[in-house]
Amino acid sequence: MPSLPPERVPIVTAILSTLSVAFVFSAAGGYVPSSVLPGAPSAVLDAIPTVNVLVSAVAIATIVTGWRAIRRGHVRSHRRAMLSAVGLFVTFLTLYLYRLIVTGGAAAFDGPAAVYRFVYLPILIGHIGLAIVCIPLLYYTIGLAASHDVASLRETAHARVGRVAAALWITSFSLGIVVYLLGRVVFG
Repeated sequence: MPSLPPERVPIVTAILSTLSVAFVFSAAGGYVPSSVLPGAPSAVLDAIPTVNVLVSAVAIATIVTGWRAIRRGHVRSHRRAMLSAVGLFVTFLTLYLYRLIVTGGAAAFDGPAAVYRFVYLPILIGHIGLAIVCIPLLYYTIGLAASHDVASLRETAHARVGRVAAALWITSFSLGIVVYLLGRVVFG
């Protein structure tokens, strides 16, 4: 039985998207004081980027699994995989924002200025931009799933928007892994 009235999906999507993006920009902009969070040993803080790369890789696999499951008509497997992917995204974002707030900013890029300007920065901007675009798409597809039973969900934009969201989401996670490799492995 649906838990959200279908007519409320757009407004719930707009509200949750606005709040989420505002919180992320507040944290990234330094408006969330580190004193509101418990501290962590430097080893934990240093491990977060690597853990997030692993989370990203598992999320990509989970999204692909969910996508393949629904193409085969396995609705339960699709739902489990996509909800797992959302959980992984929340885990990634929580760890990233925690480290960002506690350390007072993003890690510096230690590579050559030309690589930073023409390779690293465009990839980073693409990663962040796609992640931001995915937020309302994810809320919308989840809202549609929560507001319709399986039979009537086929009559909504869930599949169409979900395909776009999944493709952008996979791309964003992949670009995040490239950012990590450039900043921490190649030029770390």
